Amino acid sequence: MARYITITLDKRGVSCRARLLDDEAPRTCKAVWDALPQSGSAYHAKYARNEVYTLVPPFADPKPGRENPTITPIPGDVVYFGFEAWEIGNPAYGYDEGSEAHSDQGATDLAIFYGRNNLLINGDAGWVPGNVFATIEEGLAEMAAAAQDLWLRGVEGETLSFARA
Repeated sequence: MARYITITLDKRGVSCRARLLDDEAPRTCKAVWDALPQSGSAYHAKYARNEVYTLVPPFADPKPGRENPTITPIPGDVVYFGFEAWEIGNPAYGYDEGSEAHSDQGATDLAIFYGRNNLLINGDAGWVPGNVFATIEEGLAEMAAAAQDLWLRGVEGETLSFARA
């Protein structure tokens, strides 16, 4: 039986529904499902292009490792990244001092991709593969419009939340 999550841009009041890819990414799906709900400040990607994400404290124990990885996510992909502290704390990335990006524990990045032509590369680190663990099946168009609004008007005060549906 399929499992679903709801992903919400809280301030904008926009949600979408995504189906977990339990067959393709079972360890990642289990880690995320067991850790829900998760919520944090929303960010719009600088490098990857059409991505909105949040950084939360690491929650996977054990870490899922690489499964169903991509460096070219497509619209509707929901992706998990596990980062060590040294990988994302660079001040040039623009995270607030209190952000999970500066945690000694590292951070988990939960991301949605809403448009085409994404490439997961970072000028400082190179390729940044992530685990595709869900696919958005409802509300992608509305989420894409809200994500464009984030890009144009800014992310200040916005949160991105993930919950069991």
